[in-house]
Amino acid sequence: MRAIAIARASTRRIVRDRMSLFLLLVLPIIVIIIVGATVRGFATFRVGVDSSASGTAGQRLVAALDNARGIDVITYTNRKSLTEALARGEISAGVLLPPRLGADESRSQPVTVTIFAEQVNSTQQAAATAVSSVILSQGALVQSANFAVAHSSSSFDQALAKATSLQSRVPQVGLRTVRADSRVITLPQGYSYSAPTELVLFVFLSALTGGATIIETRRLGMYERMLAGPVHARTIIFGEALTYFLLALVQSALIVTVGTVVFGVSWGNPLAATLLVIIWALVGAGAGLFSGTFFRTPEQASAIGPTAGIALAMLGGCMWPLSIVSSTMREIGHVTPQAWAVDAWTSLLSRHGSLMTIAPQLGVLAVFAAALLSVSSLRLYQTLR
Repeated sequence: MRAIAIARASTRRIVRDRMSLFLLLVLPIIVIIIVGATVRGFATFRVGVDSSASGTAGQRLVAALDNARGIDVITYTNRKSLTEALARGEISAGVLLPPRLGADESRSQPVTVTIFAEQVNSTQQAAATAVSSVILSQGALVQSANFAVAHSSSSFDQALAKATSLQSRVPQVGLRTVRADSRVITLPQGYSYSAPTELVLFVFLSALTGGATIIETRRLGMYERMLAGPVHARTIIFGEALTYFLLALVQSALIVTVGTVVFGVSWGNPLAATLLVIIWALVGAGAGLFSGTFFRTPEQASAIGPTAGIALAMLGGCMWPLSIVSSTMREIGHVTPQAWAVDAWTSLLSRHGSLMTIAPQLGVLAVFAAALLSVSSLRLYQTLR
């Protein structure tokens, strides 16, 4: 109970610090948004469409594009605004639908849909390919409807409605993608990359910075007053470790919740992900104790802690996947606990890993946690004696 009271008091002091609260709760979400938007890759394309003169048939094609996976449609009222938006990079591709689209479709006349995209821009070319796929699918429905009109008494609209209805019920040809090189360990793009890596970064970084609280407590002589009462040094150490462990869990839970609800991140196997979060929180607790016992002043912890935390995160693959660096840098990176944590998240998110597949990484992280907690606890115990 005394250890819990110490943890409650230390937590209250950390939370009252606005800078610590910003680092714990606000900054991780901001960085996740920025990094996720930067590395989102080709997951979602913003496609501009000018369908102002294409009538009902154009609206149908726009709806098909909007419902397609990975395409966000932005409508424009003229060609000039469409091409200007493409030139400014506001959209990944532009689509210009011709006038009298519906009339040409119903009479089996050729229809030309113009797609604007730069040939040297890989993102725009990928967007154009995605748009072409949807347009070809809609063209197949129109061809089916014209075939039905030619061989029955149905009108074009009736035949098109029938073809659309049958399309959703007829079994489609399946396509399965198999990765040829199973050793590739690159994390998914977008928020599925930024959320887990920023969790690894900020739990460790916040703990290092938060070590200033232990230094301040020691400087104010609060530990001496605790020891004057019926409180053992081991109780103080356990209470302080519990403080950083609980803060790491709260920060992790916040990042996981926001990542899931707001950004749609899937965290993989629930049991494995939960255990990974807990063990990484123990690593964070060890880092907090280490900072609080080895730095001499709160200013040192606040200045050196973030620098060290960011440097370790860069080496450990929180800023970029270690798969893109040299083998030597990968080996150096795995001296840090961050690299093992990122490897574990990679296995869970990219390769549908389970508790067994990340067991080696969990074991190494447990060793890091035990080492940090043991060394820091011994150091703090010597200080309290």
